[in-house]
Amino acid sequence: MAHTAHSDHFASFAEFYPYYLSEHGNIVSRRLHFIGSLGVIGCLAMALATGNWLWVPAAVICGYGFAWVGHFFFEKNKPATFRHPFYSLMGDWVMFKDICVGKISL
Repeated sequence: MAHTAHSDHFASFAEFYPYYLSEHGNIVSRRLHFIGSLGVIGCLAMALATGNWLWVPAAVICGYGFAWVGHFFFEKNKPATFRHPFYSLMGDWVMFKDICVGKISL
């Protein structure tokens, strides 16, 4: 089955990821996603370091907060999380890795 950029069904993450990237074309949005992902890592590290598990919901708020600002104000689209929550979460971390290794520019 052929998939368009706005398909609602993906048979695999490999099919989904190009769509995910197409929803993150704005450099400010990508930067906000990256900052949010760094914040998630920091919040989870604080939870482990302090034993204060209130850092876990802070991690969720930080990650999604930065990403959603990027979508609503810069991309002008709805986050893929609303339609594809698991693939979108995977996409966040693959894109983060791709930025870290220089495959995607900031």
